[in-house]
Amino acid sequence: MAEWGGRLIQVTWRSNVGFVYDLASFDLLDTFHYPGEGWGLTHDGTRLIMSDGSDTLRFLDPESFNQGGCISVRDGSVSVRDLNELEYVRGEIYANVWRKNRIARISLESGGLLVWIDLASVLPSVYRFDHPDAVLNGIAFDGKDNRLFVTGKLWPRLFEIRLVPR
Repeated sequence: MAEWGGRLIQVTWRSNVGFVYDLASFDLLDTFHYPGEGWGLTHDGTRLIMSDGSDTLRFLDPESFNQGGCISVRDGSVSVRDLNELEYVRGEIYANVWRKNRIARISLESGGLLVWIDLASVLPSVYRFDHPDAVLNGIAFDGKDNRLFVTGKLWPRLFEIRLVPR
């Protein structure tokens, strides 16, 4: 989901249908269709940015939901596939990679990988479930207080993290 102009925009994994809700009431306002799967959604202030589980990020017009371009994400010459949850953070896209404990920081202009954020040690082992879906799957950025939060499917905790260079 992404908030846009007083609305919540939601994409669905396999049904090719998106939903538009009123932010205040959560009333359904509209639906729209798109090709492929919907894995993650964010925006950069001018357009929606959607992932579909591939190495491609699609740009959608936030009013018509028509696609207006895309970028392929690469780590050097290697394709970065399984892009999932997305978050726009200070001119970059943060994307978790499905079933990996890391987040890709992506250049919005080129699609090039800027750095990997390693989150393998964020969830203490005492909280880990032995289940294939218990994976990192949530990123949220609080721009007002400059805070980054992460969580996952079947994770019992939400973590505020601070990124430090190695």
